[in-house]
Amino acid sequence: MKEKSTEIINKSAQSHTLSEDEIAELLKAGDASLLFKTSDAVRKKYLGEEVHLRALIEFSNYCKQNCVYCGLRRDNARLNRYRIEPEDIIRLAKKAKGYGYKTVVLQSGEDPYYTTEKMVKIISEIKKLDIALTLSIGEKTYGQYKAFRDAGADRYLLRIETTDEELYAKYDPGMSLENRKKCLENIKSLGYETGSGILVGLPGQTVESIAKDILYLKFIPVDMAGIGPFIYNPDTPIYEISGEESKDEQLNKKNNFELSLRVMAILRLLMPDINIPATTAMETINCNGRITALQSGANVVMPNATEGDYRKFYEIYPGKICVSESPAHCRLCITNKINSIGRSVCKHKGFHKRAV
Repeated sequence: MKEKSTEIINKSAQSHTLSEDEIAELLKAGDASLLFKTSDAVRKKYLGEEVHLRALIEFSNYCKQNCVYCGLRRDNARLNRYRIEPEDIIRLAKKAKGYGYKTVVLQSGEDPYYTTEKMVKIISEIKKLDIALTLSIGEKTYGQYKAFRDAGADRYLLRIETTDEELYAKYDPGMSLENRKKCLENIKSLGYETGSGILVGLPGQTVESIAKDILYLKFIPVDMAGIGPFIYNPDTPIYEISGEESKDEQLNKKNNFELSLRVMAILRLLMPDINIPATTAMETINCNGRITALQSGANVVMPNATEGDYRKFYEIYPGKICVSESPAHCRLCITNKINSIGRSVCKHKGFHKRAV
């Protein structure tokens, strides 16, 4: 088994191709240390030692969708809802630039309050700051995506979460996997740097299903891939829907962290020059999660630049790190962590430059 996985890893490091069966083999193989080491070496070869920082502004936790695993879901009456007004979003972006960020990420639930007109105004004003702008605000029409792009938005992040039709129908009621894919096609066609990603560890998810997800991200192809470990939120009906397959949360967290690292590392082998973040969810599970991810193939971190109580109210999952910290503290803290492993913070906007 070990010899087989070693052969697959060495092959993929050279050819950047893997079959569905080979990916599944790496996802379930015993020791993953060679996978992580090789992924990090590929990252270094193609992207060097710089880490891109993206300032995350979570400007609304209202959402019209009702995904059964997400704390922002429409029917979660326990969540303290908030919206940040356009002028205050712009103010936060200005402060983020002052902290040294070259990219701002605007993220929210799917909140109809922010009309196309409002978003175009926000985008236009932020682009005057000479920083890159990423949007992560869900499913929109082609016309809306075009309006945002015309206003200056550079990147769009829309996670597919899963390409398994059965899982998607179960966990994202009222939504369509076909429409999700169409949205990504539209985003790509409009010239955005396109980001997507998957949720790893959903009840009922298999390594074979995840292998298909990985190949889908390569098929798009994405410019950025965000891999999030599933973290159970008690304010959601996930276990009622899934049949309560496992409630051993500590075991689930450990397994989902390890599996997420493997997914991330395989993506680095398959897509050596894309941007891959060390996600906040990884550090929520593991106190050294982001550093571990950076040493296993990741090259991006997205510190939170939202201020005040809004940080804790954007509760997709419980226990999110740094909710009581200030944006300035987060910027300094992550910089020190990056420097501690011999890496440096990138001084430019970090656009994806395809090398292969």
